[in-house]
Amino acid sequence: MSISKLQLGYLALLSMLGFIATDMYLPAFQTLQADFATGPEPIALSLSIFLVGLATGQLAWGILSDRFGLKRSLALGLAIFTLASVGIALSSNISQLLAFRFIQAIGVCAPTVIWQAIVIQRYHAEQRQRIFASIMPLVALSPALAPQLGVLLNTTLGWESIFATLAVIGAMLFFVTVKQPAEARPSKTVSLRTDLGSLVKNRIFIGNVLIFSVTSAVFFAYLTGMPEIMAQLGYSAKDIGMSFIPQTIAFMVGGYVGKKSVERYGDGKVLSIILTLFTFAVVTVFIASQSTLTSIWPVLVPFCFVAIANGALYPIVVNRALSSAQHSPATAAGLQNSIQICISSIASMLVALFAQQALIATGWTMLICLLGLAGGLWLARNKGAVVDREKELETAKEIEATA
Repeated sequence: MSISKLQLGYLALLSMLGFIATDMYLPAFQTLQADFATGPEPIALSLSIFLVGLATGQLAWGILSDRFGLKRSLALGLAIFTLASVGIALSSNISQLLAFRFIQAIGVCAPTVIWQAIVIQRYHAEQRQRIFASIMPLVALSPALAPQLGVLLNTTLGWESIFATLAVIGAMLFFVTVKQPAEARPSKTVSLRTDLGSLVKNRIFIGNVLIFSVTSAVFFAYLTGMPEIMAQLGYSAKDIGMSFIPQTIAFMVGGYVGKKSVERYGDGKVLSIILTLFTFAVVTVFIASQSTLTSIWPVLVPFCFVAIANGALYPIVVNRALSSAQHSPATAAGLQNSIQICISSIASMLVALFAQQALIATGWTMLICLLGLAGGLWLARNKGAVVDREKELETAKEIEATA
């Protein structure tokens, strides 16, 4: 089954919705604080509550989707997200905003998980790789573009318009989802315990998820430490904001180059080169972190190579992980995302705990992540990193037989 540009756009917007909902309202923090006559802590709590919802809801939606169907579960999640967004826009006190913000996070977990399962269920291996490689670099744009749209809406129409816009996006995606073709009826013969047990025992799945998680954790450690590192070096807030542009561009370049390279040389050879680049770049950042710096460039330049590597490797390892779990793709996607968020959050917290020595803490945290990368590689390669094509075809036939 080939994919149209409209369908690719639909999947891309599903993948970006969680990031857009996270970041679009950030420029409105001061406005919210004034409007609700409260301090900064409750407004900041609204972000923390949203992230908690993201961390806890994804596995649950994955399990529900494999039991009751991707289309119905996705439509329900989008409906919850849309109604919660309306609720936030109409909130008259901070308690209502916080409650609806948590519900909004639970709802947006559905598209965050299910778009990946849709790709695995509908398309064959080569198409899946291309789709993931096309969509994931676009996701990197979300944290850069969403706040800019938030600034425009907040200054022209008020903070409520930000959540009204999210509600409109959610409603549009809901109606497109309802119009999607019917899927194969999900099999309910396998228990949840068996599903999760098979995923945990699946070394290809766990290995690639671990690679995805620790490379993401390196990114989160850097994002947490970089503002404090630059502030300690005497850079302005504007300089700190501008410093994130090169890494965003680098991530997108990595995604594009990785996609073209995989099409030409295959994912195995490309992944080996990418991981070598990633390791070299992390070690270079670590060496710089143990030095006395007068400029941010000795850290920023090698980290751009980390970003290039991440942009190229994410589609490969995500495709490998989910392709090895085609009997329960949504559960696998939910478990993958939950593990990724947990490991990345731990890395972020480690840097935050030692913020007074942010440069050293960031370097050591990134270096420790290389140990996890080695473990992931060992697990993924122990049973063979590439899913056997004959087994994949056999699995596809079994899925079709359940329709």
